[in-house]
Amino acid sequence: MKRLFYFILLLVGVSTVHSCKDLLDEDGNPLLDINENTGLNGPRALYREITNADTLATYHYNGLQLSKVVTDSMNSTADIAWSGNKISRIDFRGFLDLDKNGKMEKDSIVYTQQFTYAGTGKLEKISENRSYYHRITTAPFSVTNPSPQTLYKKVSSLFDLKYSSSTGKLESTNMKSGPDGPGVNFDTYADTKYEYSGDNVSKVVKNYGPITAGVPGAATRKLGFEYNNYDANINPFTLLPFEYKVTRLIDMDIYLAGLTTPYLANEKHPNGWMISPNNPKRLSITDLAVPVPTPTFFSTNYRYDPQTYMTVGYTVNYMYKPL
Repeated sequence: MKRLFYFILLLVGVSTVHSCKDLLDEDGNPLLDINENTGLNGPRALYREITNADTLATYHYNGLQLSKVVTDSMNSTADIAWSGNKISRIDFRGFLDLDKNGKMEKDSIVYTQQFTYAGTGKLEKISENRSYYHRITTAPFSVTNPSPQTLYKKVSSLFDLKYSSSTGKLESTNMKSGPDGPGVNFDTYADTKYEYSGDNVSKVVKNYGPITAGVPGAATRKLGFEYNNYDANINPFTLLPFEYKVTRLIDMDIYLAGLTTPYLANEKHPNGWMISPNNPKRLSITDLAVPVPTPTFFSTNYRYDPQTYMTVGYTVNYMYKPL
């Protein structure tokens, strides 16, 4: 009986150690969630996004600059290079959950994004080269003995960003995409327009369609995203560089532009609020291409720390670390 008692104590001790590790950053510093009564005073950084099922993103820093983002349990990594105080390049290698259904796509992805800035200092263009790899399961391979990851598709994309002349806020992004090769022939476009209520994004409209001989055709998919009932508290993503947040926005365009099946609404898709200072309590998604557009609504009850940073919303937990 005494041995059983000590064995139980040992299990509790091991469990406690692992729980404590989850509340420390890579340098061993305590994260915000350790003490919800006092919160985290002084400068902070967004450290991790997690759900009950997985870690969505872990953010690493070199001093004050975001240097690496590790996503999912498969350690997919985006390395971020800077030129002075501006992001100049992002190199990604790994897997992506492009449809945001909580499962990684089977294809592995490697991409490089190059950033170009206007004379005003604002991000003007992003050029991307993306390679897709998959495992072959046909002879001489099989489902149980697949091939190594094999390159099967390369895509080049160019993103142009426009800003409001009166407010300076992001007004639109335009994507042109096509098979990589000499003299890339773009065959797909995505146009996204942003509307605001004060400083917060209130509406995003996305149009997707083909490009033929350099001329955009009629949109084959139209989606509207609306963001309502903003709180007055601090959005976790205000702690990340604007340029990085834009790459999160355009990832959704790459996914939706290539979608060949009917669109299914998902509360993780309306990510335009990432560039807002506050947090929307209600989201909606509307397929604008159908005869009678009907919005799908999502809502959440946020939790905050004492410094009014949002810590939980839409099933995602946000953890912070001191700088």
